[in-house]
Amino acid sequence: MRTRTLAGESPQLTGPSGEGSSQVPGPHGPGSVLKRRTGWGGSATAPEGSRTDSEGLQTGWGGSHPGSEGPRKGWKGLATPLGILAAVAGAFAYVGTVDPNEPGHYPVCPLLQLTGAFCPGCGGLRSAHAFVHGDLGAAFSANAVATTGYFLFAAVWVLWLVRAWRGQPLRIRLAPAWWWGIGTLLLAFTVVRNLPFGSALAP
Repeated sequence: MRTRTLAGESPQLTGPSGEGSSQVPGPHGPGSVLKRRTGWGGSATAPEGSRTDSEGLQTGWGGSHPGSEGPRKGWKGLATPLGILAAVAGAFAYVGTVDPNEPGHYPVCPLLQLTGAFCPGCGGLRSAHAFVHGDLGAAFSANAVATTGYFLFAAVWVLWLVRAWRGQPLRIRLAPAWWWGIGTLLLAFTVVRNLPFGSALAP
């Protein structure tokens, strides 16, 4: 039973026979807040395989915090790549249905409207329309860079899908030299398709 104590003193716990009395921390004693919040006052030995941080808080089995999840594998990890594929497929389906070769369906390129020069993206919608209908020749003729990008996207997406299934993140890091190379290629493509000898690259 619990015996009465004066304010500021810790209560005494005694067993049925009155023996084995022990003191427990008072409401403001050391470890009381920790015990109320975590259910563990730090006196008991943590289970094997668990880890405690610098404040003595138990953080779960195997060194992971409670509620934390490891990388998603299998079908659970495919949600994001499949969602991206659905969005891209929806966009291609729309362009394949609404023909960009007919005027009035899509806005005109501002650069082409103001200067009469083709930008790197000019002909991209017509390229996508031809690509959806399986006409690769017309797709490359409308915009060779965009058509190449379709295949590049497909390759990266398959790699992403495989890594997501295995629970591995997809990290693609390009050195600055690669970015300079891509920029130079786009600039050259833009210049050549606006010159007479590069009319084959014009949309």
